[in-house]
Amino acid sequence: MTVNSLAVQESPSAPLAELKARVRHGMIWVGALSAVLNILLLSGSIYMMLVYDMVLPGRSVPTLLGLLLMVVMAYCYQGFLEIVRARIFMHLAASMEVDLSAFIHRLVGSIARSSPGRDPLQPMRDLEQIRTFLSSAGPMALMDLPWMFFFIGILFLLHPLLGLTVLVGAAVLIGLTALTNYLTAANTLQMTGVSNVRSRLADTSRRHAEALYVMGMEGRIRELWTKVSSQYLHANQNVNNITTTLSTISKMVRLLLQSLVLTVGALLVMNGEASGGVIFASSILSARAFGPVELVIGNWRALVAARDSWRRLEGSLPAVMIRRPLLALRPPRRGLSVEDLSLCPPGSDQRTVLNVSFLTQAGEAVAILGPSGCGKSTLVRGLVGILAPVTGSIRLDGAALDQWDSEELGRHIGYVPQNVELLSGTVAQNICRFELDAPSELIMEAARQAGVHDLILHLPEGYDTHVGIDGSRLSAGQRQRIALARALYRDPFLLILDEPNSNLDAYGEEALGDAVAMARARGAVVIVVAHRPSILAAVDIVLLMREGRVHAYGPKQKLVPHLLPAATA
Repeated sequence: MTVNSLAVQESPSAPLAELKARVRHGMIWVGALSAVLNILLLSGSIYMMLVYDMVLPGRSVPTLLGLLLMVVMAYCYQGFLEIVRARIFMHLAASMEVDLSAFIHRLVGSIARSSPGRDPLQPMRDLEQIRTFLSSAGPMALMDLPWMFFFIGILFLLHPLLGLTVLVGAAVLIGLTALTNYLTAANTLQMTGVSNVRSRLADTSRRHAEALYVMGMEGRIRELWTKVSSQYLHANQNVNNITTTLSTISKMVRLLLQSLVLTVGALLVMNGEASGGVIFASSILSARAFGPVELVIGNWRALVAARDSWRRLEGSLPAVMIRRPLLALRPPRRGLSVEDLSLCPPGSDQRTVLNVSFLTQAGEAVAILGPSGCGKSTLVRGLVGILAPVTGSIRLDGAALDQWDSEELGRHIGYVPQNVELLSGTVAQNICRFELDAPSELIMEAARQAGVHDLILHLPEGYDTHVGIDGSRLSAGQRQRIALARALYRDPFLLILDEPNSNLDAYGEEALGDAVAMARARGAVVIVVAHRPSILAAVDIVLLMREGRVHAYGPKQKLVPHLLPAATA
């Protein structure tokens, strides 16, 4: 073993911590801009007071023009700062998307592999929810909210009764905000859960549209969809009704409070305790104080959704952000060893593979046989690293799979899953695993090894033929043979084939046998799961499974005559 590189050890939460630090730094700048902006908001009130208390009594046009020039300059500067503040928030939103997008993609794959009960696309929606909220008026309203007390303080300076009136109104509006949070919490949680169910139903209908149509199941699935959609609509309407009602109430309260402030100001003027300009200034100041509260209530649903989205991401992302010091291992050449391996299917704690152990050397091919449900597919999913061992280990040349970088390990593994689904793209892209600038000769060599080169040439555009979503433009047999070519690309050391002949004709099975023989000849380890006995001609070792355990393991010549009927029952 040689050391080519050493990854830097990093805490699982380090990328999130860095992101939070950048967001905090951005928020400091936003806070500073908000301070200047809210101070500039006093310009309208001061201008109004000076016009009524100084310009009108003195009838001075130059003074009026001078004050107008100053207030215009203040408003222009205020508008400029508003644009800068909004762009900072948009930059933070874009930066978050850029920093987390790779981790989100990894998290989507992790959920799809290991948590079948969860919606794998939820992290994408969570990130989009956060980005959309940061780009909206909600965050700016939150930054302006504490400055409400600054304006109330100014009103206290004008007269204690004015400040007290607005303070009571602020308490009422804050109470409405807290009430909004309390009343919408349960419905928002329900809406998120039901939304996930709707997404899974929609994906099920898309992926199995033909089967649902042929077997007359569309109506039943549609009824289930309608029921779930009704639940979602009910929760959504509840949230909208609560938010709209309380937002309207807060608006009415704010308008009423402004009228009360005018009334108090008028009483003070009539009693000789304030000037006429104070009436208009206090009205403007109270509007500035109450404005952010109304905006926060109006954006409360988006705020809660963004908060919940961040909590979900913060709880899930560290698992895919872990970076451990990994040695760059030499490509495997000697063999595969499985030691006391136990596995559980995704989302289950029931072990369906129990204490499996075997050793396979380079150039050997193993056929895993056994009745349906005995754990064959679960075992091969563990061998390729999809499922983590509950106990035991899987080693290539003595190194456990978790000692390899996943991208590097993937170069040494060829895998044909039980349910073949090609990626949307061309035949060539699928064979070369979407490798950029992949050599054409390597792509065609993999196709020749799989015996599919001539078939590809007869497609409408040859290797440039688009396969469609999940390979929908190709037949099941064509998909399976192209998947075999993908597995053989760049001659991987470990070749895992899960029922690779389930959709093949006689010619396809012959090509599969030849591909296994060629892989063995170059020193690969081949593991094949099959119910058809035809594949046994290409292997030399048989592993028989029953009820998740190894029932027998040894040379084909000794085991097959006695065990084949039971293995394929």
